[in-house]
Amino acid sequence: MGKHTGILDVSNTIMETLRINLSPEIIQSTDTIGLCSPDERGDFVLGIHLYDIRESEEYRNNDMINVSFNKQKYPSTFLTLSYMITAYSKADVKFKEGEDQRILGKVVQTLADNPVVKAESLGGSETDGNMDTRIKMISLSPEEKQKLWNIPNVPYRTTLFYKVSPVEIESAKTRSVQRVLEADFKTVEKNQNMPAE
Repeated sequence: MGKHTGILDVSNTIMETLRINLSPEIIQSTDTIGLCSPDERGDFVLGIHLYDIRESEEYRNNDMINVSFNKQKYPSTFLTLSYMITAYSKADVKFKEGEDQRILGKVVQTLADNPVVKAESLGGSETDGNMDTRIKMISLSPEEKQKLWNIPNVPYRTTLFYKVSPVEIESAKTRSVQRVLEADFKTVEKNQNMPAE
């Protein structure tokens, strides 16, 4: 069965990386850093929201993959994932804005220092082991950020935007193939009785 958990694996890797680097120095409890949408953040102090998934055109692959001598697997699909990371400080009103900025600064530092999602975090890859899955900050205008937020009755909070690519989703489809084991070359002798041309 092809591996289909690449999206969740990337989200969990980002979450765990932030938990390790922000807790307990910046955010006291690791449990308050998690995956959530801005309108359903619960008790999270730092929310990681996957807001877009699309195919990575630059990593499109149409070649069949040899699994064994007589079996091939269909090519993987490669994705670009887009995330928004938002701080929801529980500090007193006087300190809330400053605390949010402190949290976001540490997020920027952490993801800049850890820009590659390691293959072992994604369960390895049998098709493109040399292809790095990278985390990169996206530059968006304030208008674009407001549009992406787009949550009724929830005021916009300063948010970081990142993209992660390529993320591999392996195909579960295979096909059997027949290999040429030997070639039989026969010399056809010209019939001596045939008239010469």
